[in-house]
Amino acid sequence: MIIKEEITEIQKKWADGIIKMGVIQNDRESLESFTSDFLDKFYNFNEKVLFKPTKTSEKQFRNDKDSAMSYFIAGKNKKCHEDNGFALSKWNEISFENVDVLIYDEYAFAMGNYNFKNKSSTIKVEYSFIYKKIGQDIKIVLHHSSIPFSNKN
Repeated sequence: MIIKEEITEIQKKWADGIIKMGVIQNDRESLESFTSDFLDKFYNFNEKVLFKPTKTSEKQFRNDKDSAMSYFIAGKNKKCHEDNGFALSKWNEISFENVDVLIYDEYAFAMGNYNFKNKSSTIKVEYSFIYKKIGQDIKIVLHHSSIPFSNKN
C-alpha cells in the first residue's frame, strides 16, 4: 500500500529531476542518458502510461517513452516538431501543491497545482497524477497537466 508521505517524496524527486535536466542540458549525451533513466524511474512505460503534458497542442498525448523524452528535452531526435524541451527552461524551483491525495491500495491519485520558476518567469500548472506501487517502486501511470483556463476576451 502507498502512503501519502511517499507521494510527497516522489513529487520532490520528480521535480529535482526536471531541474537537473536544465542544469545538464549542454552535455547532450549525459542529458539523454539522465532523461531516459528519469523516465524509467518515474513512469511505468514498461506497461502503459497516459501522459498529457502541459505545453502541447498538435500531438497532445505522449503515451510512449520516446514521445515523453521528446517533450522534456526535444533535440535532434524529437518525435514531435512542436517540442522545445520543457525541462530545458532552466527551472530552479518546482513546487507541488496537492489539493488532495486519494489512496486505494497500490494506487494514489494526486491533484493540484505545481509551479515552475526560473529567472524570468513562473508558470502555474494544474495536474492530475495517478501513481502505482510496483514492488518497492512508485511509478506514474497517468500524468495530465495543463495551464489554467483564462477567460480573458
